Amino acid sequence: MIKVENVHKSFGDEKILKGINTEFDKGKTNLIIGQSGSGKTVFLKCLLGLFKPEQGRIYYEDKAIQDMDDEEQRQLREKIGMLFQGGALFDSMNIEENVMFPLRMFTNRKKSDHLDRVNAVLKRVKLENVNKKFPAEISGGMQKRVAIARAIVNEPRFLFCDEPNSGLDPKTATIIDNLIQEITHENNITTIVVTHDMNSVMEIGEKVVFLKEGLLVWQGTNQEIFKTDHEDVTNFVYSSDLFKKIREVQNKEA
Repeated sequence: MIKVENVHKSFGDEKILKGINTEFDKGKTNLIIGQSGSGKTVFLKCLLGLFKPEQGRIYYEDKAIQDMDDEEQRQLREKIGMLFQGGALFDSMNIEENVMFPLRMFTNRKKSDHLDRVNAVLKRVKLENVNKKFPAEISGGMQKRVAIARAIVNEPRFLFCDEPNSGLDPKTATIIDNLIQEITHENNITTIVVTHDMNSVMEIGEKVVFLKEGLLVWQGTNQEIFKTDHEDVTNFVYSSDLFKKIREVQNKEA
């Protein structure tokens, strides 16, 4: 569980986050959504400890990042998996080396143990026998699955995903969404996904946090988001092409 209390973040005179309060539950896919400029990326970087809020506290389970010493913060980083927008694989490394990278960085296991773990997570994302291929030799969807394997290779307790469906076709995007949710449930991970994709909200939004201009203006489930009468939320939801079509069908049936 990650708990956020009254988080404020500014850059100069520009206030980006204006008092965020929420909780992200363990074993669930928690989504952060909102229009461009709403503060999603800054909020994500605050959660990761990359930005320090001027006010407020962020708790990982029972301890605030602000109260952790350097060693405790290092230990926390070992418990975090990160799926970057676009995958961010190393072009000069083969798949095996890409996935093994966090193990080499954060553990002292033997190389044979590293390889066993790499093979286990590649199997979990349905990518066996690709170890020696390079990122350029596999499809975009496969690259994203490699990136997921790398994100979970250290058995994280917290998983952050930044626009995981960026650049993917709808079918592949759904596969990636479902894979993230399955891994979250299987390992009881606290997963936070930053996205603008309403398909992702519909598929895996077990908790959805909606930001607007640095404020948290709504939160609920993917079922509740389609029932709310909050104007900002409904405008966002039904601005996507998919939901414009759904609304058109609903209006015709009515």
